[in-house]
This record gives sequence, C-alpha cells and structure tokens, in this order.
Amino acid sequence: MTSTFIASLDFAKKEIVIYFVIPMFIMSIIGGCLNLIVFLSLKTFRQSSCAFYLTIKSAYDLSRTIGNMLPYIMRWGFQTDWGLPSLFFCKIRNSMSTVFQSSSMTCLCLAVIDQYFATCSHVHWHKYCNIKLARRLTAIFTIIWILQGIPYVVFYNHISSPSTNTTACEITGQRQNVLGIPNTW
Repeated sequence: MTSTFIASLDFAKKEIVIYFVIPMFIMSIIGGCLNLIVFLSLKTFRQSSCAFYLTIKSAYDLSRTIGNMLPYIMRWGFQTDWGLPSLFFCKIRNSMSTVFQSSSMTCLCLAVIDQYFATCSHVHWHKYCNIKLARRLTAIFTIIWILQGIPYVVFYNHISSPSTNTTACEITGQRQNVLGIPNTW
C-alpha cells in the first residue's frame, strides 16, 4: 500500500515538472533574454548607470534560472542528477546559485540607490550616478559574493548511504578539495 502511494507521488512529481516547470523555465529564459536585448540594444540604456545595474541583474537572473531550474528539471523530471557523477558540479552548483542570487539582489539595491541619487534635490549626490562607479561597484560586490560562496565549494561532498546504496550531494563538516581527495591535515 505504501509503495504504491510513494510511486504515485513520484509519478505526480514527474508530471508536474514536465507540464508546469519546463514551460515556466522556457518562459523565464525568453523573458531574461528579452530583458538583456532591451537593455543592450538602446543607446539610452547603455549610458545610464541605473540601466547598467539592471542589465547585470538580468544577466545574473538568467544565469540563476539556468543554473537552478535546469538541474531541477533533469533530476525530478527525467531522473538524471548531474551532481551525482560529478563532484565538481555538486560543489559548484550551490556556490554559483548563491553568488548569482546575492549579486542579483545587490544590483537591484544599487539601481534603487542610483535612482535616489539621480533624483535627489542636492546636486552633491548626482556625482555618484556614473557608469564608471557602477562598473566598479558591480565588480567589487561580485567578488565579495564569490568569496562568500567559497564555503559551498569546500564543504559540499558526495555522501554514500550504506543502507540504500545511493549517493547524494550534501553539506558535510569534512573538508575536501574540488577533485574529491580528502585532505590529511
């Protein structure tokens, strides 16, 4: 009785992924690409620091969509987990997801701050609305978020379950390098 119920839940999960998540993934990719096309094609947007932040945010969102949803679709819709055969993918997937999400939110915050400075009545704040500063701030915050994602690379590992004979990509307290060789120190 329980095994048929679990099998029916697995079937329902697969059907939901195929009929709802895949179309949502496709629409997200199309929307992200259209955002990038709009921000990159018009000269007005290429000269604005706020539009620069939003362009970079769109690129991060598109990368996050591909990096998060595609492995999810493959795992739950087609029973292919890319993190199981590759320790590198197991480690980098969660790190990049964090970097893309944090960087995207930071770019949105920077765009809001930039718009505040651009519309502020004090002329002194207007000098902070330039593309050169926008590029520097984006690079600095991206580096900060990459550094923040390093623990994911260090502590995610393959864990083998002796009872079910399966492997999972989980966070552990044991530190391993990217090649999967345990450190002896």
